[in-house]
Amino acid sequence: MRKLPILVMATRNPGKTAEIRELLQEFPVEIRSLSDFGPIPEVEEDGDTFDANAYKKASFTARVLGFPAIADDSGIAVDALNGAPGVHSARYGGESASDEDRRRKLLAEMEGRTHRKAAFECVISLAVPSGPALTYEGRCEGVLAEAPAGANGFGYDPIFYYPPLQKTFAELTREEKSRVSHRGKALRELRGEFDKVLQWIRKHMPPEDPWNWEK
Repeated sequence: MRKLPILVMATRNPGKTAEIRELLQEFPVEIRSLSDFGPIPEVEEDGDTFDANAYKKASFTARVLGFPAIADDSGIAVDALNGAPGVHSARYGGESASDEDRRRKLLAEMEGRTHRKAAFECVISLAVPSGPALTYEGRCEGVLAEAPAGANGFGYDPIFYYPPLQKTFAELTREEKSRVSHRGKALRELRGEFDKVLQWIRKHMPPEDPWNWEK
């Protein structure tokens, strides 16, 4: 029995890997994460867009490991702060800052402001070792709450209020959040055309690679 071709999630986050496995479970592909391989260098996320950072992580992983790889980059962009923290969302307040520290800093920056429109953005990049990549994007618009609410989620979820459901992201169930979130939208777009994605990967992988065994 031939092994399934491998697609690597460029993360050590087991939650993200499990999410992709569940999303693509009906397709003939084996999902692995960086935890399934030996140590590889960390990628510095120094791009000035979510797209640049996602592609950098996916492309680097694909070249180092020799398998197609998926990576995502996401963050929150606030209108009144000219799109900040944006690509710096995960490092807002410094490398050692906690999620709570970052939320507190953002709320302090917004103190007294009435225009509180914000959006979560996500870009997913799927790259092959030779360099080409596919890109999927998702966006969810809302407003910054005056104070945190809810115990679910992570990051900025407790202060991102989603008007259609009248709750912060941290007050939503996982299923509710998946239906409306930036990442959920991007992942559904990927899944919706994954048959074509498989064909695209095979086209860009060497003939002797397992990706082309079924041709």
